Amino acid sequence: MADKADIAGDYIEQSLELSLENQRSQPKAYNHTPYCEECGDEIPAARREALPGCQCCVSCQQDLELARRTRG
Repeated sequence: MADKADIAGDYIEQSLELSLENQRSQPKAYNHTPYCEECGDEIPAARREALPGCQCCVSCQQDLELARRTRG
């Protein structure tokens, strides 16, 4: 039997995968700059290739998503 931490970890993993899948499937105006619009740091090439049109670095994206979750 799985404990609550395992179940929560599975839920987070599934939620992240669905979010990434949705992000990839939505047409967006591509961000033509390799820099994060939040902090100005360069967005790693691997992230830009995996998520064309991303506008934030991983750290800023996590902060934005955490803020959204705590508000809603």
